[in-house]
Amino acid sequence: MFRLENIQYLYAYLLIPVFVLLFILMKQWRKKAIRSLGDTEVVRQLMPDVSTAKPVLKFIFLLLAMSLIILGIVNPQIGSKLQEVKRKGADVMIALDVSNSMKAEDLSPNRLQRAKLAISKLIDKLEGDRIGIVVFGGEAYVQLPITTDYAAAKLFLETIDTDIIPTQGTAIGAAVRLSMESFGQDVGKNKAIIVITDGENHEDDAVKAVEEAADRGISVNTIGMGSPSGSPIPVYRNGTQVGFKKDKEGNTVITKLNEQMLQELASAGNGAYVHASNSETGLNAILDEVNKLEKKNYESKMYSDYDDKFYYFLAPALLLIILELLISERKSKWLERLNLFETKK
Repeated sequence: MFRLENIQYLYAYLLIPVFVLLFILMKQWRKKAIRSLGDTEVVRQLMPDVSTAKPVLKFIFLLLAMSLIILGIVNPQIGSKLQEVKRKGADVMIALDVSNSMKAEDLSPNRLQRAKLAISKLIDKLEGDRIGIVVFGGEAYVQLPITTDYAAAKLFLETIDTDIIPTQGTAIGAAVRLSMESFGQDVGKNKAIIVITDGENHEDDAVKAVEEAADRGISVNTIGMGSPSGSPIPVYRNGTQVGFKKDKEGNTVITKLNEQMLQELASAGNGAYVHASNSETGLNAILDEVNKLEKKNYESKMYSDYDDKFYYFLAPALLLIILELLISERKSKWLERLNLFETKK
C-alpha cells in the first residue's frame, strides 16, 4: 500500500512556475542593464570570463533540488506490515451521479463538487463502517470497491469528474443494482445505498431496482442535488467557460431537480430523502439513518506500519545543492572547448 503522509505540501509545486518567471524576468532585466552600458559586444569583451549558460544550469539544479525537497516533505510511504483488524460497522455504497447536468452551478461551486465535498466529510465521520463508491451516467461503474481504507476512498473520490463516464444519461436503476452486487453475498440489515443525483432524465426502472434492494434488507436513501427551478449547464473548453449547453433548436438547456422521483425512490427503499442546499448537503441526516443499521462484526487487513521513503528524495536534493554551490559562474575553458555551454566568440 502506497500513501503520501503530508499530501497537502504538494501545493508547494505551484511556486516552481513563479520562480521560473522571476528568473526569466531577472535575465531580461540583466540584458537590458548591459545594453544600457554601451555596445553589447564591447561589454562582453570587458567581461570575457562571465558565463551566460552556467547561471541557467545552476538555476535548473536548484529547481530540481526544490522539487525533490517537496517530495521529501510530502514523505511517500509504503505499507510494510499487514494486520488483521476486527471491526464492527455497517456497509455503505454511495452511488454518485456524474452526468453533465451535475455541472450546474445552482449549488456552489457546482452540484458534483458539492456532492464530493459532502462525501469527503462523511468519510471523516465513519468509524468502523465500510464504504464503496459507484459512479453513473448512462451506465454505472464501480469507482471504489467496498473498503475500510478511508484514505484510499478519498483518493478515489478526488479523481471523479463528469468525463469518466462515456455515456450520458441518468441510469439510477443500474447504479442501485451494481451497488447491491458490490455488497457481495452477505445478508443482513447492515447495508445501505446512498444515491446522490439531480434525478433528471432517469432512463431505467429505478423504482423496481430500489424495491429489489429493499427486499434484500438494503435501505436506499436519496440526496437531491440542485434546485427545482433549475439552472443552465456550463460548457468548458480548456478550463475556460465558453457558454452554456444548448439543445438542437439553440435554446439554453435548463436542468431541474426531479424531487418527486427521488422521494419516491427513498420511500420504496425504506430510506430517507434529503434536499441538498449550499448550507447543508444532507449527508448528516443520512448518516443518522446509517447509524441505525445493525452493526456487523468482520475482519479486515490493514497496514499498521509504513516505511518512510523521504530520504530517497532528500539525499539527491542535497547533492544537487552542493553541485550548484560548486559551479562557478565563470567560463570553463575545457567546457568551452567541448562546446557544451558556450560558443567561442
